[in-house]
Amino acid sequence: MSVHFFYAQTHTVPEQKTQLGFGQVDFLSIKMPVGEQNMDFTGLHYNLKLNDWSYAGAGLYGAVGGVRGGFFTLGINAGIQKKITNQLFIDTGIHFGGGGGASAPDGGGVFILPHLNLGYDFKYFSTTAGYSYVNFFDGGTIKSNQFNVAIQIPLSFETAKFKDRENNFTIDDLKNTSWNTLSNRISLMMHLNNAKVTKGSYKGSTIRLAGFELNSYLTDNIFFFVRADGAYHGIKAGYMDTFLGGGYHLSMNKNRTNILAKLGVGAGGGGGVDTKGGFLIYPDISLEQKLFNNVYASINKGYLMNPNSHFISSTFGFGLKYYVDRDGILSGNQVFTKGKFKGFEAIIKQDLYLNAARDGGFNQDMHQISLQLNFFLNKCLYAAGQTSFANFGDAGAYAEGIVGLGIQSNTFFNNTTSIFTQVLGGAAGGGGISTGQGLIVKPSIGLNHKLNDKLHIRGGLGYVKARGGNLSNTYINIGLSYRFSFLSVK
Repeated sequence: MSVHFFYAQTHTVPEQKTQLGFGQVDFLSIKMPVGEQNMDFTGLHYNLKLNDWSYAGAGLYGAVGGVRGGFFTLGINAGIQKKITNQLFIDTGIHFGGGGGASAPDGGGVFILPHLNLGYDFKYFSTTAGYSYVNFFDGGTIKSNQFNVAIQIPLSFETAKFKDRENNFTIDDLKNTSWNTLSNRISLMMHLNNAKVTKGSYKGSTIRLAGFELNSYLTDNIFFFVRADGAYHGIKAGYMDTFLGGGYHLSMNKNRTNILAKLGVGAGGGGGVDTKGGFLIYPDISLEQKLFNNVYASINKGYLMNPNSHFISSTFGFGLKYYVDRDGILSGNQVFTKGKFKGFEAIIKQDLYLNAARDGGFNQDMHQISLQLNFFLNKCLYAAGQTSFANFGDAGAYAEGIVGLGIQSNTFFNNTTSIFTQVLGGAAGGGGISTGQGLIVKPSIGLNHKLNDKLHIRGGLGYVKARGGNLSNTYINIGLSYRFSFLSVK
């Protein structure tokens, strides 16, 4: 009886909990100083619902109109939503972040963006509009009051405890549980892209880009995607772009070969690439071939350009893509046989670069805000992606987009603390920081300490080195991590 009881306990299916959240796209037109044309600013955010009236999350902004193409920021959101009627609600909150653009009056890059909006709930989405204020207060002169509008779409997900990661179950184990529901498919791709400029600044040059793409499927064939790239070679460091779009997925050869057609719109610029206001469109077609399990190799051909054709480039690249069917065991066209819980971690942190080398031949401390996402490949090994933007230290246009691998130890001190070490590398530049053509490497080590099942405080010490530039210094950081596990089925 004891042996039977022990066996049953070790195979208990983790409890499913729903994390409510919503995605948001917003727009505001910022009045610029000294008579400059307004900068049209659009943001892409994701917020977790903390309870039925408050939320918190993170978001990116990019310029899409005016003369500041390449102006990007990253920040954290916190807000309150209070219902007036079943459909009407008040949305008020603040966004705190950092970033900027080349030659822009952004100072160190840090800014606040509070808002007070009235919203209407259409059930499947909401719209809000109202007043907002922006202030780049660390030596910047961008200060503006303006009208803003936003669209919010519910995007919730199912979670289990982080400690349940890598636990395996058969489909029969999961049938009589709350996981017996339709699965959702996503994919994550790390890629290298080459943009050969055919019109505009750097005509004839090839911009080497590195980045990631996240696809989320609405049906078996239709998906939406989020994509971000940064330049690491070919031009002066500092170019970046982000896109939001949709596409169609066609499978053949018993689902071992895929063709994907995509169209994205977004913001891009920097590094001397003149994209005018920054609004870009990105049509693309990709061919994928299965390598093993859910891993595919991808090649793509497309275009990156302004709608008015001021800047045009032809793109060609390749990547590695990982597909995940998650949060349920049912599918319209697949039969799953087993499930595994995979770990995921999102980290917001503040970095301090000690004596960061500048292009002018001097050194000065520089601060930046960072968002890092970790996907655990097994119990301890994780793949990481990180984006960072300067927010103090007179380097407002500096940004990073890096990827890599890390290892996290088992917990100790009564299961409250763990050690991690990681090596990340990729594209960085702007803000007068000496990164050459943009390639950097960042090894680090640090500690995680448990606050509750999902939240940990995190501190690290590392070193950053630029290839082709003088940036070569120690850095420290402290942040907050949100972690959970999700069900992946095959």
